[in-house]
Amino acid sequence: MTVSPRMPATRQDARAHLQTLRDVLRYAVSRFEAAGLAYGQGTDNARDEAAWLVLWSLHLPPDSLAEWLDCRLTGSEIDAVLDLIERRCSERLPAAWLTGEAWLRGLRFHSDARALVPRSLIAEALEESLGQWLGEGPPPWLDDRAWPAGWPASILDLCTGGGSLAICAALLFPEAEVTGSDLSRDALALAAENRALHGLDGRIRLLQADLFDAVAGERFDLILCNPPYVNAASMAALPPEFQAEPALALAGGADGMDLVRRLLDAAPAHLSDNGLLVVEIGHEAGHFEAAFPDLEFAWLPVTAGECMIVAATRAALDARHATAPPDR
Repeated sequence: MTVSPRMPATRQDARAHLQTLRDVLRYAVSRFEAAGLAYGQGTDNARDEAAWLVLWSLHLPPDSLAEWLDCRLTGSEIDAVLDLIERRCSERLPAAWLTGEAWLRGLRFHSDARALVPRSLIAEALEESLGQWLGEGPPPWLDDRAWPAGWPASILDLCTGGGSLAICAALLFPEAEVTGSDLSRDALALAAENRALHGLDGRIRLLQADLFDAVAGERFDLILCNPPYVNAASMAALPPEFQAEPALALAGGADGMDLVRRLLDAAPAHLSDNGLLVVEIGHEAGHFEAAFPDLEFAWLPVTAGECMIVAATRAALDARHATAPPDR
């Protein structure tokens, strides 16, 4: 079989033919596609994944690809890039763990096996759909009250993992007191590193606890939660990149709603009168609606979909409790 020099089949072929960053990028995309990699942990396609890893390996800014495409690489640079490409294909680990960093909404975070790769859609919702409502007054589904001045004054990020949402919230609402809580001590250690990375040691309190156990008696204006919500069938079918992440942060039981049920039951006691609960449920909209038919809530739209982020007020959660059957 004759192999085209534009499509190297082995590392030796690649080493002999690759010269520019454009060459290396094309080769990386070909290798990733041939290896059947899974995406969704920072990028959603082979080209963006390849650009991320190649630019990182060459110590180039992550947003500067076009200006370097036709630059020739040194032999040692090509070797370093090829090493990273082959690791991504053979080890099937998230790219963020190979580089030790991830980006979310333009913010850099340390990332490793202690927590999920930062990617929560809530970060976008805070800036976009919720942010629009905060600027224009409450959306119709809340009620006709205006947002209180200085809202939110207090924010709780449950299942904070590596702390990315708590940090996004602290930066977006600079006057708010922010708390991040997680069951995993390892995840909280990573969150502390990220808190320091962004100079927020004095702004964000980190607590080790199961849901609200560490904040008994406290109430918050805004509670955020990216809980484990993947249903059992989907967990069994996860590709290697996602299986590598902590199952504690992903697995949500048979319908994905095990922890979400506990969250919605307990949240009213920890929300202020004007409090809002924002929960990511990803592709589990059907399971969420089936599990909570008695809850009045809204979807916060994000670019990934219209029905992936749930928002519910303290009043709506109270109403659900008031109408719940005694044995629920």
